[in-house]
Amino acid sequence: MPGENLTRDEARERAALLSVDGYEVSLDLRSATDGANGGDGGNSGAGGDGAAGPHTFRSVTTLRFRCAEPGASSFADLIAPSVTAVSLNGRDLDPGEVFDGSRILLEDLAADNELIVDARCAYSRTGEGMHRFVDPEDGEVYLYTQYEPADARRVFANFEQPDLKAPYRFEVRAPEGWTVWSNGAGELADGVWRFAETKPISTYITCVVAGPYHYVTDTYERELPDGTRLEIPLGAMCRKGLAPHFDADDVFLVTKQGLDFFHDHVDYPYPFGKYDQAFVPEYNLGAMENPGLVTFREEFIFRGKVTQASYEGRANVILHEMAHMWFGDLVTMEWWDDLWLKESFADFMGAFSLVGATRFTDGWITFANRRKAWAYRADQLPSTHPITADIRDLQDAKLNFDGITYAKGASVLKQLVAYVGQDAFLEGARRYFKRHAYGNTRLGDLLSVLEETSGRDMAAWTRSWLQTAGVNSLTPQVLLGADGRVGELAVLQEAAESHPELRPHRVAVGLYRRTADGTLERYARAEADVDGARTVVAELAGAEAPELVLVNDDDLTYCKIRFDETSLATLRAHLDTLTDPLARALCWSALWNMTRDALLPAREFVDLVLRFGGRESDIGVLQMLHAWAESALVHYAAPAWRETGGRLLAEGARRELEAAAPGSEQQLAWARFFARSAGAPGDFQLLQELLSGTVTVDGLDVDQELRWAFLEPLAAHGLADEKALAEELARDDTASGKRHQVRCLAARPSAEVKARAWEQVVESDELSNALVEATIAGFAQPSQRELLAPYAEKYFAVIERVWTERSIQIGMDVVRGLFPELRDSPRTLDATDAWLAAHEDAAPALRRLVLEARDDLARALRGQACDAAAG
Repeated sequence: MPGENLTRDEARERAALLSVDGYEVSLDLRSATDGANGGDGGNSGAGGDGAAGPHTFRSVTTLRFRCAEPGASSFADLIAPSVTAVSLNGRDLDPGEVFDGSRILLEDLAADNELIVDARCAYSRTGEGMHRFVDPEDGEVYLYTQYEPADARRVFANFEQPDLKAPYRFEVRAPEGWTVWSNGAGELADGVWRFAETKPISTYITCVVAGPYHYVTDTYERELPDGTRLEIPLGAMCRKGLAPHFDADDVFLVTKQGLDFFHDHVDYPYPFGKYDQAFVPEYNLGAMENPGLVTFREEFIFRGKVTQASYEGRANVILHEMAHMWFGDLVTMEWWDDLWLKESFADFMGAFSLVGATRFTDGWITFANRRKAWAYRADQLPSTHPITADIRDLQDAKLNFDGITYAKGASVLKQLVAYVGQDAFLEGARRYFKRHAYGNTRLGDLLSVLEETSGRDMAAWTRSWLQTAGVNSLTPQVLLGADGRVGELAVLQEAAESHPELRPHRVAVGLYRRTADGTLERYARAEADVDGARTVVAELAGAEAPELVLVNDDDLTYCKIRFDETSLATLRAHLDTLTDPLARALCWSALWNMTRDALLPAREFVDLVLRFGGRESDIGVLQMLHAWAESALVHYAAPAWRETGGRLLAEGARRELEAAAPGSEQQLAWARFFARSAGAPGDFQLLQELLSGTVTVDGLDVDQELRWAFLEPLAAHGLADEKALAEELARDDTASGKRHQVRCLAARPSAEVKARAWEQVVESDELSNALVEATIAGFAQPSQRELLAPYAEKYFAVIERVWTERSIQIGMDVVRGLFPELRDSPRTLDATDAWLAAHEDAAPALRRLVLEARDDLARALRGQACDAAAG
């Protein structure tokens, strides 16, 4: 990372000076298959030029641009092992003098300029730039690019900032038999793939995918309002080894439904020609919105049985990326301060279109239960920030792809739709696209069109919701009259001391009572504008006394829901009888927030999951409850209760597994949860018998993915050794199998195993990003707290060096993944504070990660104290 940063001030200065007319990029990727069978996950091999060092490819860029002040100096961006030649306006420049490893100095610029850079760029092993992967199953090599926020400079010379948009022409030479894709349509002629010129786009959404991918095609057609016919060629691809599992028909179905939805609502035809979707290996993200060539992590191709929640999650990501075609690609933020302009919109529109266009009509339940949980956590960290963030540089930008920018932003947009009305919101979006097509915008550009279409003053709303940080808590206060009915119902609003802003909330307040048949039903509802510390909901005066008050019914606003004592007692006894699935999900989310806030003992949350989880009908909510119960036990339960709690969870999971309908999603979810909860000899015996087939559970298909899920706890408890894991890999000798095996190997309860895993991740860069991730995931096992004790001190000794020497992605993985969270004691908290005090000058992004981990640890210790007091 040294020298690779770019500040906002530098970007603004360059944007004021330069404008870009176009790029021509020529890549020679024929070296990709050199040394293909290295056996290390696709990252071995010498450079294509035969030299020792990084495995490289040739990149030649011709960049035409104008300068507003002839005679001025600027720079181009390039991260490459070497530069062969640089030419500026016909003058040959000495690469040794003008290239410093990340920038090319450009002096004495003319009004019109042509820069030609011939470089050797490196294939990536970290998922940044041109990633190279060798499939262990068949030895085939696969390439793809991933750039956001600023890694296009690892593949070609450019001006790496979002507001210097330009059209691109790519040409690629590739190994014989390969297919190559880019943003525009391509053709192979005379051994060269040449691609149509793109519309003006930013560097970070250009893309190249190359290799022997399995490729499926379809077509989307639509008649436009002017009578013309829009035809969009569709494509979907994956590695050949995944082709038997690739349900491209469902991908195309959701894609077509999404294209229908967006054309119905945005009134701007899809502008980027074709629509390819590539499912690629060792991908760091969920997906990336490259226009015409969206990339996804290949884990969205399911090798075994999964629940509908997984299909819903994939559909949501497909639609999120599609929303970016307009929100982010057609109209792009000027700088990363306004990252939310694309990510919040895409997150909101992904859920909005999911519910409005596909079979996943309960998508808002998932949004309330899963996405907002991400936001609530992020918004209570010391690193929380306004939705419109202060992004000083690229390292800040990398860390701001977070729960605030995505999920809180989307939640606030959902509230905005309630505030201005859906029609005004969508009309504002339509005007925004037409006014700023192929351009760059700031917050004010969006607000101005929303003021036009809604007639509302957006200034106060913006100050409260976009320019302040923190989450409010809303609690009902019910005062009953002498007649036993509601005399007054008020909503109390609170804020944390660190972020004391009280905001305007448009909320629905629901009153619930049990019916004669025992179900908990809503019998009264009122919408109200909550503003200030106490707001009376006059419309509910005189209503029958409620057993449950839900202050954010229908999930209109972004807040933490609290309960009065009557409501909490009702949930403790009757949560499972609440018939509305969204209301039930909101109550579960509120109870989890109370657990994290040390207001509800972890053992009580675990008890609620065990008593009521088996009757949860929404599979996504059930799987979230499993994750929360596991987290409650590992992080928030008093240490003295963990063994008891673990036994109760495992017994409960086994009981629900045996009771679930054969072949049902619930059965699969409980089977996976049972494996993660297993801790007693009888638990492990059942897992071993299910693996061997000597015992079966009616309807449960122990497929390859489930086998690995069963093997990890066995490995972590010393019951699956290296030989057993090698035998399992022989059954599943695939890239996915290798990742599973690496995770299980690192999970084994041995000091030597932990030392080896630590060395592979921290002291070496031999592992690819995916295997680093797998090793870290296996390393930290809750059942091995004492075994991991020596690594707390080691962690603080190495993280600054790791951050300096490794790529930002690997640095983030190591700093987050190896923090000694399982050494959850005041001593670890003190060690963290000592490191922060001694490293005030460390990179702000590194300090942020450590501060976040410290906050999670402090929160866990408060939760443990709360739970111990309940014992």
